Parts: sequence; C-alpha cells; structure tokens
Amino acid sequence: MLHLTTDISDSLGDDARAANPGFSDYGARTVFCGPISTVKCHEDNSLVRASLEQPGDGRVLVVDGGASMHCALLGDMLATMANQNGWAGIIVNGCIRDSAEIASINIGVKARATHPKKSLKRGEGQQDVVVHFAGIDFRPGDYLYADGDGIVVTSKPVETGVEA
Repeated sequence: MLHLTTDISDSLGDDARAANPGFSDYGARTVFCGPISTVKCHEDNSLVRASLEQPGDGRVLVVDGGASMHCALLGDMLATMANQNGWAGIIVNGCIRDSAEIASINIGVKARATHPKKSLKRGEGQQDVVVHFAGIDFRPGDYLYADGDGIVVTSKPVETGVEA
C-alpha cells in the first residue's frame, strides 16, 4: 500500500520538499495531489475567488495568507466552487471558516485554523508567484501531495495511484 507523503519523501529524499507541520484537514478528501497554482494575499480573498472560478484541472491552490489569524480566506461557498470547477485541493497558510460544511465537500482542504470572520475584498495580492511558508517554497507548476502525514512538494510528478 502506498503511503503517499512518506513514500515520496523516502524515495526522493531531498528532492521531495516536506512542509513543516501545523496544518489540519478540513475537506472530505484527506488525500489529494496535483500541480500547484498559488495566491499570495493578506486578509483579502479576492484572488482566491478569482483562481477558484477558473477550471482547476486537478490542480491544488496554495494560498499564502501570511499565517494571519484575523480572518478566514476560504469558506464553504468557495470550497464548493473549487470542487465544481475540478480543483483537487486547497492549502491555506491562514484560516478557513464554515468548517462543518467544508467537511462534507469532496475536496482536499488543509489550513492552519478556523476563524468566523470573513476577509476583506480589496482585490489585492498576487497570483502564480513562488510563495514560501512552512519551511519550503511552493512554485507554480510543481506538484503537491497531501495526506494525514503532511504535505510534500516535488518539481516533477510522481506516480501515486491517487486520483487528482
């Protein structure tokens, strides 16, 4: 049986970048993988919405919210949209909300914490730039693998048998 992140880490060594711990699972999918797309924003989820409105094609959206604990960058409406548009998962370096609803949506969601307050909508931030948090770089086009043991990023896809 494949143990996704641990087997990838063991087989690739330093070529597999393992994120530091500190993320919890919130989506109904706890094992997910796909090519990375990124958003860098601070307490403004406008670009998160703009990204998730697009076809996901099995990608994982990595949101660097600066680990802010002041508001949520993702809620049930955006998680539902992401699922409907074919995204495999979302990693939030920050907070989400509507966690009970997100738990029933067939998408992978990992985040630092939950917060009931919604974010601002100023249209600020950057899309598809390299973001750095949890001790590693997340580069657009690299591949992210997530499961109960954590998050691993590789520069090339790894055959896993896991559906994106």
